[in-house]
Amino acid sequence: MRVETYRAFDRQYKALPEAIKNLTLEKVAIYCDDPSHPSLRVKRVRGTRDIWELSVTMNHRVTFEIGEEIMILRRIGTHDVLRNP
Repeated sequence: MRVETYRAFDRQYKALPEAIKNLTLEKVAIYCDDPSHPSLRVKRVRGTRDIWELSVTMNHRVTFEIGEEIMILRRIGTHDVLRNP
């Protein structure tokens, strides 16, 4: 699966601590191998049709869109990121 990012994700990712950055990369890799892995807690973002979220930590989330062979990372941050996915 190919992974792409929006500019908003790139800006937010750059501001994160290194430990969260590394964990984010691990979680995205896990998703690419097994989208139903329980540690990811993947679910649709409430009020949207095509935006999903996965858990990086208990406090950090990634929102994304998914296609047949592509995952587009939209935003990353604390739960507040879900207000404007």
